[in-house]
Amino acid sequence: MSGVGRDDGLDAPFRRAPMCRIGSHRPEVPRAMIIANPKYDVVFTYLFEDEKAARLVLSALLGREVLELHLRPTERRPGASRSDFVPILVLRMEFTAKVQMEDGSRNQVLIEILKVRSPRDLQRYRRFASAEVAGPRVLDLDAEGKRRELPVVTVYCLLEGLDNVDGPVLNVRSVPDLHGGDAGSRRLECLDVATGSEVWTADPFMASLTHGSIIVQCNRLKDRRRTELERLLEVFDPSLAFRSQPHEVDIPEEPFPERHREVLYRLMRAGAERAIREKMDLDDDLLSVFRDMGRERADLLQAIEEKNLVIEARNRQIADRERRLASG
Repeated sequence: MSGVGRDDGLDAPFRRAPMCRIGSHRPEVPRAMIIANPKYDVVFTYLFEDEKAARLVLSALLGREVLELHLRPTERRPGASRSDFVPILVLRMEFTAKVQMEDGSRNQVLIEILKVRSPRDLQRYRRFASAEVAGPRVLDLDAEGKRRELPVVTVYCLLEGLDNVDGPVLNVRSVPDLHGGDAGSRRLECLDVATGSEVWTADPFMASLTHGSIIVQCNRLKDRRRTELERLLEVFDPSLAFRSQPHEVDIPEEPFPERHREVLYRLMRAGAERAIREKMDLDDDLLSVFRDMGRERADLLQAIEEKNLVIEARNRQIADRERRLASG
């Protein structure tokens, strides 16, 4: 595929960069692959609808092998609007999964993925529809045959990350609260996955978390390839998208982990699907319309404000004139 948005199929999956032969010691420039940009909901959904690709990504994020994965209904929910009149869209996906634990046991869990532009948008959306975002309870049978609620792990995919938090991937987990007043009390600890260091932040989004979570900050992925996980998440790096064609992301082939190549191939296939390209175009058109509406709304509000200032000035002049007449 020579690029997203062109109908030349999958018969040419790699784009070879020019050869560098100025001196025999210089190696060939690594080949690159052009994939569909998963910042678009239709591409993101297409990626995670494939069980093998989804298991690869989620296993890497959880740090444990996902053995089985079953997708529950996918939703793209419109909520309240931002101040620029662009509606807040939350892409929500749910999976029931069987996960290999460190002790060799296998646990059933519910994995929830929430993809949104920014944590502030997600908080606004929660205020708008908090009951719906929580989602239904999922029950399972324990070893004794009793019904129990599945533990939940939420993966937040934020196109714009938290303020003053630099790590691309954060792991929020429940740990014993050694300073708590009650025995057995617990608190949420946030770790930078790449460094293992604890992250301290007063961000309201972090304060709102209630259970174990993985936070992927897409805009913090630029030039971060320290771990295999960060190399895998390179597909979500917005800095690799073409400015002239934001539907496309250019991924160097060589550094990408071999065992995760199916993720690349799935995103390449997304770019070859005409229906997916058309939906990306539609998303661009809708966003442009909403932004135009936002600008028109801002212009209208400014005109109203200026008119109100004129009216207030005239009212003050009239009041001054009436006071002078009354005193004369």
